[in-house]
Amino acid sequence: MTHTVTEACIKCKYTDCVDVCPVECFREGPNILTIDPDECIDCAVCIPECPVNAIYAEEDVPSDQQHMTALNAELSRLPGWKSITKRKAPLPDADEWKDKTNKLPLLVR
Repeated sequence: MTHTVTEACIKCKYTDCVDVCPVECFREGPNILTIDPDECIDCAVCIPECPVNAIYAEEDVPSDQQHMTALNAELSRLPGWKSITKRKAPLPDADEWKDKTNKLPLLVR
């Protein structure tokens, strides 16, 4: 099992979750974080840290976000998507985007 970052993270990229991850499984893209399923140990400590509730255990991913499990795996392997282990400031307009839905078209690879 692994955890999945859902569309709620797009255009926000709060990084509270990376501070608590014991295995450095988060990868940073231009406007989203992902979880590398090969690194995630299913510890769940990241879930309560996310201020936009974007992280779910694989078996709990909402039905309208199921596509994000495979997308996390794909994106976490892209060459420019590096491991992130320290908290950073969120994107400048994160607070404006945190409650928006259907953000997949806004994903930057």
